[in-house]
Amino acid sequence: MLLLSAASGAADAFVFLCVGQVFAGVMTGNLVLLGASAAGAGEDGVALKVVVALAAYFCGVAGGALMAGRGFRVPALLWVEVVLLGAAAVLWGLELVTSYGERLGLLALVAVAMGVQGRVRVTPTNYFTGTLTSLAGRVALRELRGGDGWVLGRLVAGAAVAALAERWWSPGAALGAVVMAAGALVLETVPARGRFRPGKGKPRPDRGNPAGAA
Repeated sequence: MLLLSAASGAADAFVFLCVGQVFAGVMTGNLVLLGASAAGAGEDGVALKVVVALAAYFCGVAGGALMAGRGFRVPALLWVEVVLLGAAAVLWGLELVTSYGERLGLLALVAVAMGVQGRVRVTPTNYFTGTLTSLAGRVALRELRGGDGWVLGRLVAGAAVAALAERWWSPGAALGAVVMAAGALVLETVPARGRFRPGKGKPRPDRGNPAGAA
C-alpha cells in the first residue's frame, strides 16, 4: 500500500510538472481544473489535457475491472501498471516526447496506469480525500491506529521524489513511479510466509468507499 501510494504521488507530480498542470490519478482535481477552464481561467489548453486524462483513467479502471472479473490476480494488474509506467519513463527519458500531441499520449499512458492501480485494492492509493477524512475523525476521537502517520507521508514522499528528479535530472523524472510500482509487484509476487493477503491476492470491490464505487 505504501509503495503504491508513493507511486501515485510520483506519477501525479511527474505529469503535473512535465506534461503540464493536470493530474494522472487525482480525477477530482482534474474536474476542478476543467470547471475553471470552462470559466476562462487557468492555463491555455488544460481542458483538452483534462479530457484526455479522464478518458484514459476511465479506460484503465475499466480494463482493470475486466481483468479482475476474468480471474486475473493482483500481480497481473501490477504488471500492466509497471509496463505502462515503464513505457512512459522510457519515452520521457530518451527525450522522444517533443510535440504537444506526444505529451498528450504520455499523459494517457500514465493515466491508464493509475486507473489500473485504482482497481488493485479496495483501499484507495491514488486519491486521499476519503482517507484524510477518516484520519481527521480518528484524530478528533483519539482513536489513531498504527501506521496513520504514513497516510499522507507516503503520497507526499512519492511526489517529492519525482519533483527532485525533475529538478536535478529531468530525463529520470518518471522513474520514481516505475520503481515504486515495481517494488509493490515484487512484494505481491514473493511467497507470503505469514503475511496477511486479503482475498488471496484478488482485487476486491470498492466496499466502504463511496467515491471509488461511484
